[in-house]
Amino acid sequence: MSMDIEVAPSRKFIAGVLLMLLVVSLSALAQQQTAAPSASTTTSAPHNELFAGYSWYDPRGYYVGDVGGVAFKAPSITPGFAAAYTRNYGNVFGLTIDYSGHFGDVNHVNTFLVGPQLKWRAEHFQPFAHVLGGFAIISAPDTIRGTQYQGALGGGGGFDLLLTQKFGIRIFQADYIYTNWEQGAATGVQSRWNSVRLQGGLLYQWGFNPTVPVSAACSAQPSSIMAGEPVKVTATGSNFNPKKTVSYAWTSTGGKVSGTEASTTVDTNGLAPGTYTVKATLSDGAKKNPNVAECNATFTVNEPPKHPPTISCTANPSTVRAGDACNIACNGNSPDGRPLTYTHNATGGRLTPNGANATLDTTGAAAGPITINSTVSDDRGLTASTSSSCSVEAPPAAPTASKLNEITFPNEKKPARVDNTAKAILDDVALRLQREPSSKAVVVGYAMDAETKKKGNANLAAQRAVNTKACLDGEEVSCENQSKQIDPSRIEVRTGTGDQNKAEIWIVPSGASFTGEGTTPVDESKFKAQARTAAGAKAAKKAPKKAATK
Repeated sequence: MSMDIEVAPSRKFIAGVLLMLLVVSLSALAQQQTAAPSASTTTSAPHNELFAGYSWYDPRGYYVGDVGGVAFKAPSITPGFAAAYTRNYGNVFGLTIDYSGHFGDVNHVNTFLVGPQLKWRAEHFQPFAHVLGGFAIISAPDTIRGTQYQGALGGGGGFDLLLTQKFGIRIFQADYIYTNWEQGAATGVQSRWNSVRLQGGLLYQWGFNPTVPVSAACSAQPSSIMAGEPVKVTATGSNFNPKKTVSYAWTSTGGKVSGTEASTTVDTNGLAPGTYTVKATLSDGAKKNPNVAECNATFTVNEPPKHPPTISCTANPSTVRAGDACNIACNGNSPDGRPLTYTHNATGGRLTPNGANATLDTTGAAAGPITINSTVSDDRGLTASTSSSCSVEAPPAAPTASKLNEITFPNEKKPARVDNTAKAILDDVALRLQREPSSKAVVVGYAMDAETKKKGNANLAAQRAVNTKACLDGEEVSCENQSKQIDPSRIEVRTGTGDQNKAEIWIVPSGASFTGEGTTPVDESKFKAQARTAAGAKAAKKAPKKAATK
């Protein structure tokens, strides 16, 4: 019975403590409301919260004592303290680790709980709710059951009052906690404890995200105009309190602006060409230390359009021989009707300007294209340029002699004999001379040192040249070239130095000359063309002479 009587004074004590906390909280809230609002105040969740304070615990259950196994109602426990750490994930949800210790005359109760917390974050007053689960250590030293470890499940909520961004007061927290007190089957006493826990104390928060100041951005559309065209300027604020009304004030370095809305229209009538700035000032309207942001936007008033002139030029003729003239004719036009002047320059030759036209003298100019650059200018300095081209032809290359082919003399018994293997080569030479009647041929004969040492071969190189010519001019019937007889005067014979058994045939176009380096002309009066065979020689004597093909 004495245990039940002690409950009333305990409740009065708790009520007094809670009343004192309420008075302190209301006083702090009043001071906070009269203070100037801070731009850094934030209602976003901190990463971490730590609570520490007083805890009152009422088991609201029974236990069986040692005196005759009598059941007693467990009294409330006034001495106690609490601590809780909450890790927040976002602005509402957090995970709480909760501990409370209660040390009464009869019962000691320690709770270890964990669970989710939901918190509504206003600027100062922040209610919360949570669901907790874990275990309780219940100790009743004067009972037959001693210390017990029991599972615990509960839930509740409360109210926090923020004094600053980091510090606050937990005005009130109330939780229902369900746990058991193991009585034993023989007692007939219900073992369930439907406990009530009341707490209050101090709150510390840290780990806030950086405070983002208010800001504004302005844009002008269109940003480039002609005088008289309207410009719309819009201001967009960021990080302002959505519960406050933002006002707008406008100024401009040119034109007329008005209004207090997020957009304004600039009257640009009469503005001179140039760039102008429109400024917006945004304010949340607070009486003391309002949040203010500014932004600028620019627009440009353009000068009336200035159209540059145009020009096109042609060269006639576009291709000339060196020394000939090339005429440059240009056509210029000003869309704005401005007077025009022309300038010309060339990459070669000698240029004589004549207003819009020019004459190019190509005397002494190198072969290849000459570029003539022409520019037209109006009286405002606006210009246009183009180019034309006149090509100077390269003089024709001087003709030169070139080796056409060669034949060999492999017959050791008749080393000067022109054999059948040379027939096709000499046929081609004869055809070439027929197609080029102004060209001549030079036959250069050679002999090997071993050949000239033999008796009768001292002039073997000259004889080979003479025999080869004979197959081209038709003197030797056995060469079978009578249908391609070449005028003998178009064929020159020479001898060359070198240990070779051949005869070279060179073609010499009209205007070219055979230098004959290393060769010697043959005195044909000292040599007679040799027939390839005896029969051929007889046929040559009997055959009538044919007119030579020139």
